[in-house]
Amino acid sequence: MNPFTAVALFFMIWWTVLFAVLPIGTKPVSQADEATGWRGAPERARMWRKALITTAVSIVVWALCYILITGPWLSFRHGWLALPDR
Repeated sequence: MNPFTAVALFFMIWWTVLFAVLPIGTKPVSQADEATGWRGAPERARMWRKALITTAVSIVVWALCYILITGPWLSFRHGWLALPDR
């Protein structure tokens, strides 16, 4: 895996994990807006904490993907996933 592919894979994993982590621990504001009744953004979003959690989980997932991709377990050149010779 070249460095560009590794960084692109990490970015895609990070972005996906971010959307999984965002709703964890959020509580809406207690008082709704008087004009619209909309509660809006959470009281304390804690975005730095969520970014750190996202990064930690993404590093673990990326490492597992890297091991799986570069290892001999998932290969289309040899092994049980290889295409038959012509």
